[in-house]
Amino acid sequence: MRGMNANHASAANPSDPPEEGQAANAPSPTFSPLYRQIKALITQSLESGEWKPGEIIPSEVELAARYKVSQGTVRKAIDELAADNLLVRRQGKGTFVATHNEERAQFRFLRLLADDGAEHPHVSRLLECRRLRAPAEIARQLELKPADPVVQIRRLLEFDGATTVFDEIWLPGGTFRGLTFERLSEYKGPLYAMFEAEFGTRMIRASEKIRAVAAESPVAGLLGVPAGFPLLSVERVSYTYGDRPVEVRRGWYVTTGYYYQNDLS
Repeated sequence: MRGMNANHASAANPSDPPEEGQAANAPSPTFSPLYRQIKALITQSLESGEWKPGEIIPSEVELAARYKVSQGTVRKAIDELAADNLLVRRQGKGTFVATHNEERAQFRFLRLLADDGAEHPHVSRLLECRRLRAPAEIARQLELKPADPVVQIRRLLEFDGATTVFDEIWLPGGTFRGLTFERLSEYKGPLYAMFEAEFGTRMIRASEKIRAVAAESPVAGLLGVPAGFPLLSVERVSYTYGDRPVEVRRGWYVTTGYYYQNDLS
């Protein structure tokens, strides 16, 4: 980025006459603070794969030289990226690209806690993985064309030996070419870590809708509860870089002995 400095963020003099074809009362263009511009450039490097998940990124001094800005500006950009869970600072070691392989990242998207507040490990049991044409609502949520190919995954999660969650997951077929039941069955790590490592797709953020529902017979049978049993329904749309939706997930949770925690800021 050549010659970037704070002067680039200054608006035109209000007393200057409007340019030809520009209305006199047209709003002035808005500019983002310099550190936000640096944040966007670092994010572009993350998205392009210049620095892979788990890798250390250049130091603040090196990035300041690269972008021709102060070290403080870089630090502020990195602070925001760390708050967004895209980067991780490690005392005395440097700043690293966040990865879904880290335990803290796994529980960032799975918010089910035991009544004692502990994060209990879980076991995933895969039921199905198939390719099909996107139903209309799934296509809309994933911003696909009607009947575009999607991958549907159905699985159960067991906590402390008890079946607790039934997940129905939808992914864009073009992004997840080659994802099969066999491939999923062989992978032993977290699902999002697989998407990140093998398909180059990192989940950055998610939007969720939560409601209480009565278990319908098919779901009740999978979870081992009677029909009509109270469940927590969680519908999530997950996004990667550029706010692009790459997953729709519908989950049904048995909350006997568990609760769903979400930290707001």
